[in-house]
Amino acid sequence: MILCLVTDRRRRSVVDQCRDASRAGVDLIQVREPDLDAAALAALVIQVVEVTRTTTTRVVVNDRLDVALACGAAGIHLRGDSVPPDRVRSMAPAGFLIGQSVRGVDDAVRAARDVDYLIAGTVFPTPSKPGLRVHLGVEGLSAIVRTVRVPVLAIGGVSIDRIEAVAGTGAAGIAAIGLFDAEGENLVSVVREVRRRFDSTRSAS
Repeated sequence: MILCLVTDRRRRSVVDQCRDASRAGVDLIQVREPDLDAAALAALVIQVVEVTRTTTTRVVVNDRLDVALACGAAGIHLRGDSVPPDRVRSMAPAGFLIGQSVRGVDDAVRAARDVDYLIAGTVFPTPSKPGLRVHLGVEGLSAIVRTVRVPVLAIGGVSIDRIEAVAGTGAAGIAAIGLFDAEGENLVSVVREVRRRFDSTRSAS
């Protein structure tokens, strides 16, 4: 499975989040700090790339191809209304990772031809989007997974007790903010338990 931390510096230092996440075995870090200007975002991404350099964790930058390329990130994560991924592919070097957020099957089909992975949501109700009344749900997530051939990660309200439900859809993993907000050995325990539940559900199906 693929585990992705989505950063939020309102919780704690992004560099500390990313250092802990990479040491705990999180596969992917999406640096998502949309209110930062290019210079501040670049300075942050450089630090994140540095603290994860000796690990297997890959770093992608939310929506800023210029920053991702300049700072040595592994790729970019596109919003649903971003530059089309085929255009990004034409400007990016070989092996550059491209992901995109999608909200339904139609979005997923359009994006899947030119991306390496999709993040689908919002799957469950989440405190980070209190005004959102329509959620993708397990059925919506399953429909996306069945329709495309690239890995699909679930996002939105994914807690420990919902891991089995996500795994049962055939999703490739999860992306989360709060779930991976623990520190040090506590985060190691969270990552271990998420993988255990996910793998157990897959093995049983």
